[in-house]
Amino acid sequence: MKKILLVFLVAFIMIQFFPIDKTNPPVNAGMDFLKIKNTPEPVSKIIATSCYDCHSNETKYPWYSSIAPSSWFLKNHVDEGRKHLNFSIFATYEPERQIHKMEECIEMIEKKEMPLESYYIGHQDAKLNDRQRADLIRYFKREVEETKIKNAIK
Repeated sequence: MKKILLVFLVAFIMIQFFPIDKTNPPVNAGMDFLKIKNTPEPVSKIIATSCYDCHSNETKYPWYSSIAPSSWFLKNHVDEGRKHLNFSIFATYEPERQIHKMEECIEMIEKKEMPLESYYIGHQDAKLNDRQRADLIRYFKREVEETKIKNAIK
């Protein structure tokens, strides 16, 4: 039993020599969703608190992001989140893609699939109550319609 524990301890120590890259890509405010959509402060705060760590280039890495293997899981999670939706580069999306991404936000919020339950472990402030969910859904629906009108999309 001692040998098994020693092997696990050595393995745990060894994997600490493979840290994740915590460098965030540069942020251009002119491309950011909250800025280009002129998001009202209350909604902006909800989105920044509940979404931006995984879906922007403004990730704030918590203390456990320095400990493998949890750091690897976290890095993969952030990379996947940015791949699916990156609010920091939202202005680079074509209008149709912007609409699609906002409609996906509505769907994920309605189904309570976002933010992920696992995210709440270290981020209780990100947990959305029913009113916040309703506010976000209403806001995204309004932005979908405004984007369609602005770009003559049906």
